[in-house]
Parts: sequence; structure tokens; C-alpha cells
Amino acid sequence: MVKKWNNKSVLVTGAANGIGKALAEGYSNIGAHVYLIDTDEKVGKKLEASILDKGQEATFIKGDVSKEQDVLHVMDYLKQRGESLHVIINNAGVSKFAPIDEVSFSDWEKIIHTNLSSVFLFSKYGSRFMNEGGSIVNIASTRATMSEPHSEAYAASKGGIVALTHALAASLAEKKIRVNAISPGWIMTGDYDSLRKVDHDQHLSKRVGKPEDIFRACLYLTDPENDFVTGENIVVDGGMTRKMIYHH
Repeated sequence: MVKKWNNKSVLVTGAANGIGKALAEGYSNIGAHVYLIDTDEKVGKKLEASILDKGQEATFIKGDVSKEQDVLHVMDYLKQRGESLHVIINNAGVSKFAPIDEVSFSDWEKIIHTNLSSVFLFSKYGSRFMNEGGSIVNIASTRATMSEPHSEAYAASKGGIVALTHALAASLAEKKIRVNAISPGWIMTGDYDSLRKVDHDQHLSKRVGKPEDIFRACLYLTDPENDFVTGENIVVDGGMTRKMIYHH
């Protein structure tokens, strides 16, 4: 597995924390050079240093994925160094759960541009660096198909990611680029030991998800041998969206 990823480049947005951090560490552990894109320079640089200290490869590039000029800055960095990309993981995301009357249009724009427009931008410009084909994975959410109150902007952005994924898969097929999405359910990025028994038991899997679960799904989708899978959205949620709930 490690040899397969030697000399491969993986770009991860929102890489400094949470799921993005697990993805960055996971790919660097198997030999890939990981490009870490995030607005949090302090934490991003710390992650870069920790990966380099292990003798692995990582490069942090500061950028706000909601802004086209920042995405172009990332691409210019790659171009100047003659880099190519093999994998792009569009993971960056923000949310604001509040009554619709309390959500400003600027809030809406921030969520839509960070979560959804970034996928379009990195796919548009990043695919130009995939000279040998490659794989794009977009991190959506189970909230693309099911909702709680006060989640309009987040739900719209994640639903848009799922639709954009199969459109990109069709458009980029001629370049031998596969495009898929992953819809995580409850993934605990904080203190896993703080979870209650009821938190785990409500899942068919009998546990809450971990960031590593998303990494393993990404690894499947980005493996070049799995080239028959494209345009798909894989739900990784411990079975929650398949569970029928009755209140007795």
C-alpha cells in the first residue's frame, strides 16, 4: 500500500483540524506528499511540522477556499514548482445552525462559498494539474438528504456538493478523473471518550464515527485500482440514515 502512494500528491482543503487533519495524516503515513490548505496558519504549520518530523512529506499553503483569488494562489504555487496532483479532497466546510430569521445573507454566502463554491473552484483549477488522471473526493454530509430545523444554508451546500459531484464526474471523465462524494454522519472530532452510551447505541454500528472512518472511505475511492467507481456518494454514518425510528 505504501509503495502505491510514493511520489503521489494529495491536496486536502480544511486540513488543519478534524476530518481534514485525519485525511492529511492518513495519506502522509502511506507515503503521499500532502498539500495542506487552510486559513489557520498556526495550526496548519504545526501539522506540517509534525508530518515532516516523521520523515514524511507535507506542504502547508494558507488560503481561504471561499475566495477564487486564494484558490488561484494555491494553483500558482503548484505551477511554479512544476507539481502535478493525483488526488484532491474537498473537505473544507463551515456551518451556522440558527433560525432562518437570524441567518444573514452574508452568513448564507460564507457557508455556500466555503462549502460548495470551493468544490467547484478546486475541481476546475486543480483538475488542470491532473495530467495522468486522478481522483477528486468531495466531503458532503447526510444532511444533504435529511435535516433538523435551522440548517438551511448547510443543507443546501451539502446537497449541492452531491449534485455537483456527479456533474463533475461526467465532465471530467474524458480526462480520466474520477469524482465521488462521501457523506459522513456523526463523526466525533473532539474527545471521543466524552460520548455517552446512548450516543453510540443509537447507531446501527453501535458506535459514533471517527475521522479515520472517513479516511478509509477516501482511500477506497482514491485507489487507482477502483477506477470503476465514479459519480457516487458513499454514506458513512453507522447506518443512521437507514434506521427507522419510532417513539414508544
